[in-house]
Amino acid sequence: MERGFEFLKQIKENNNRAWFSKNKPEYDAVVTENKVFFNRIYTELRKHDNLAGTHIFRIYNDVRFSKDKTPYKTHFGVSFSRTKPALRGGYYLHLEPNNSFVGGGFWAPNNEDLFRIRKEFETDTAEIEKITSDKVFVNYFGELSGEAGVKTAPKGFDKNHPAIDPIRKKQYVVMRNFTDKAVFAPDFQNEVIATFLAMRPFFDYMSEVLTTDLNGESL
Repeated sequence: MERGFEFLKQIKENNNRAWFSKNKPEYDAVVTENKVFFNRIYTELRKHDNLAGTHIFRIYNDVRFSKDKTPYKTHFGVSFSRTKPALRGGYYLHLEPNNSFVGGGFWAPNNEDLFRIRKEFETDTAEIEKITSDKVFVNYFGELSGEAGVKTAPKGFDKNHPAIDPIRKKQYVVMRNFTDKAVFAPDFQNEVIATFLAMRPFFDYMSEVLTTDLNGESL
């Protein structure tokens, strides 16, 4: 990881195509190392969950519709998707100097899924509160995160509902941060796997919600 972080630090200071082209062999070597590490995580995680695959994010920025015109990202990212439609939620690993984290959840649920989640929380939050107050969940993630989609309440929902905070979210995610020292430690892979597994009660509950109606009948 040290080699990869050093490259990311350099590209942050030299974020241009000329420098990247000159240092492409070093980038290729780092990518090869990353793939080995990511594949080890995938292999281990498959022992505990049904995965649809791995997606290693490209380092190239899409600058077409972005104010940030720098051509390259200054982090490495990989996601591991669960097998749909029965299993929902996705695992994500973000590697960046002074900003590494393991995350997961529902980053951009479609309108149908988002409405179903909101209706579930409108009806009953006992199960999600039990999961997010569990000692393991709190130790790893602190709380359930995610941006709010609206300031007051989504259309059709009561802004004074006791569960309005989770109802108005448009994302439902968890995150655990890691220092550079922790990333370089020999047990980092084990910590990544343990963090992913700590998400499972949350994922399993949300999978049940998204594959049933409000009466608990399978969709």
